[in-house]
Amino acid sequence: MRRQSVLVLYLSNSALDSTVVGWSRYDGTGRERHMAGDSEEPPYRTGLDALKDGWRLFQASQLNPHVPGAEFDVSYLKYEFWFEQLEEVVP
Repeated sequence: MRRQSVLVLYLSNSALDSTVVGWSRYDGTGRERHMAGDSEEPPYRTGLDALKDGWRLFQASQLNPHVPGAEFDVSYLKYEFWFEQLEEVVP
């Protein structure tokens, strides 16, 4: 039986080789439990590093232009990339 693990990386800009500034992990296998703030270091330096390690990219944020005057709004992290790995588990 296969289970999905998900990695969400927030990058400093829209390029996959830009620096990770935030992240979340979700382990569908049940082997590990992650929560916000459980690590000081990101799991990867860049999104490209995650691809090189076998994570599959399945979603990236739309690149919408900033509304004039909101260029420096920090209310959310704009460059969000979702990755997955499928792993075999024994039920």
